Amino acid sequence: MGGTFGTRCGLPAVLLCLAALLCANLLLYFYLDALYQDNNPPSAHTQCPLRHFKVGTMTTCTPWLQCPAIRAEVRRVKLIGQGAVKKVYLSEWRGQKVALSVLSSEQYTDDFLHGLSMLRGLQSAHVVTLVGACEEDGVFVTEYHPLGSALTLDATLAQDRYRWRNSWHTRLQLAIDYVAILAYLHSSPVGIRVMCDSNDLHKTLSQFLLASDMRLLANDLDALPEVERGRRGVKCGHHELTGDFVAPEQLWPYGEDVQFSDEAMPGYDEKTDIWKIPDVTRFLLGSVLGSDVIHFHLFQIYTECRRKEPHMRPTALEVLSVYRSVYDSMTETQSQRVRDML
Repeated sequence: MGGTFGTRCGLPAVLLCLAALLCANLLLYFYLDALYQDNNPPSAHTQCPLRHFKVGTMTTCTPWLQCPAIRAEVRRVKLIGQGAVKKVYLSEWRGQKVALSVLSSEQYTDDFLHGLSMLRGLQSAHVVTLVGACEEDGVFVTEYHPLGSALTLDATLAQDRYRWRNSWHTRLQLAIDYVAILAYLHSSPVGIRVMCDSNDLHKTLSQFLLASDMRLLANDLDALPEVERGRRGVKCGHHELTGDFVAPEQLWPYGEDVQFSDEAMPGYDEKTDIWKIPDVTRFLLGSVLGSDVIHFHLFQIYTECRRKEPHMRPTALEVLSVYRSVYDSMTETQSQRVRDML
């Protein structure tokens, strides 16, 4: 009787354990599915009318701040960044943290105003939110992102609170964001724009902000010349560029025996940005589990991005399509593994 009773009691317990394991696997599957399928979360930009903003804990949209409000209500807290064109201060406005950019020197007024013009004209899910501006004071205000530029990526993902996000999912999504930003700039509402502050990897990464939800935003827009079809093209600065990071057409083409001349230097177009995509992607992907598989899948598009002839390189939109396809394929493979466990 005792043995029979033990068998009868043990069988439901085993079934209960199996049911619990099945439920756990199902929960894991649905969690991963929800976590990685939404590649394009809604942006505050899409929730506000033109020339309005909503940042931080705000629940309603507000018109861009003008000079009187900026002078009276934006309080500087500390300097958090400085370049040739502007200084950036962590500031406070009505309990919200914001970034106040201040013109560093009048000799860079044109660059400063160009950056402000681009901020106004390019407001979208790809660009940092503009809060307001006062041209006569040489200042503008944007949303504050505490993680700083994309240069902080590795250090940020090494922190305890973000370590769980240090995965190929997060890093490939950042690469997708980067290419999506290029695609947007190359067909923007204000024309075909080239990222000229991108002469090396460090400088390129400094142009983007890393948001707390691990998304990239274009931030520093002081050097975005417009490509006008049928004209000479653009030139990124008036000095000779060197190194492997810049595109071949950005290098002085007449040899070391001929002295560099800005007037004689040929112009180029947005395909210079395409040349740099593989190097930026390698940084963003890092060396996490799965990154080698992603590089394998992206090898062909890397090769096409590095074609010497600019017109032979793909467009940013074509690169973006490949990146999204690889993301979807990797996600489906992982989801299938989870389903196989059930």
